[in-house]
Amino acid sequence: MRKKFFIAAALAALLCLAGCAQTEEQELEKVTVAEVTHSIFYAPMYAAIGNGYFREKGIEPELINSGGADKVMTALLTDGANIGFAGPEAVIYVCAQGKTDYPKVFAQLTQCDGSFLVGREKDENFTWQDLKGSTILPGRKGGIPYMTLLYCLNKNGMEVGKDVFFDDTVRYDAMTGAFLSGTGDYVTVFEPGASAIEAEGKGYILASVGEEGGKVPYTTYFANGDYIEENRDLIQRFTDAIYMGQQFVNSHSRREVAESIAYAFPDTDIETIETVVNRYKEIGAYSENGIMTEENFNRLCDILQNAGELDTRVSYTDIVDSTFAQKSIG
Repeated sequence: MRKKFFIAAALAALLCLAGCAQTEEQELEKVTVAEVTHSIFYAPMYAAIGNGYFREKGIEPELINSGGADKVMTALLTDGANIGFAGPEAVIYVCAQGKTDYPKVFAQLTQCDGSFLVGREKDENFTWQDLKGSTILPGRKGGIPYMTLLYCLNKNGMEVGKDVFFDDTVRYDAMTGAFLSGTGDYVTVFEPGASAIEAEGKGYILASVGEEGGKVPYTTYFANGDYIEENRDLIQRFTDAIYMGQQFVNSHSRREVAESIAYAFPDTDIETIETVVNRYKEIGAYSENGIMTEENFNRLCDILQNAGELDTRVSYTDIVDSTFAQKSIG
């Protein structure tokens, strides 16, 4: 009899736990996030998901790989996503068009360009002046990697078309293959592509475009103004989870970070993930607290104007709401 009582009690406890778990699952708020692409460059977000920080905040994020900042904005403006995850230039362009109802940036994830300059020969004493007379595969004209590289070259006194040449006829996703096939002298590549080229002995990482270009709000979270106002508590909890992911990445070893995000990159071995994470940590790519500063925002506008992509400057306060990120850090 006593044995039957314990068995019944145990079953009741299990049923209670299952019911509680089901209730907790039902209480999670689903949030659709349109991400510009899927990359180790965004390690803090994947760490926040993998480590359960979003669940802790009562959120179940659903990531949609949109394949470009323009497509992220389209998804947001057509209610295909609740939150956009891309460069803030997407918001800047919409605001600059004079629209009164446009998205606002509420948090920042990365704070510099994530591409690396890869050359055919190893050069431990590389300087940007070494690029004179060469041809570079820079990516899509008008894209942030392209514009940041252009900014770096102009900063070093070089003019494209005169001192150095761009071959922007090659699609972004075909650049690495074109370079390996002999096109161009240099190419800009995000990780893990840059490390893969180096590991095969077919090219060498010479410089970080992000380090040379300086700190900019490279990848951010934004949402439509009315959505933010109607869901301020949700946006705060979302920002809190991202902040926790940022703190984890910046305070843990590259191996620990790699292990926490490996689930998001099942086709990439842990050693490669670790190498990439370390490279991005070395150049300070990950924002520590999600706050976009006005100084870095203005540098991004400088880059856009330098490339001829922004005619009208927009105000920092017009497109940025930093109250959520500030509250996250206390």
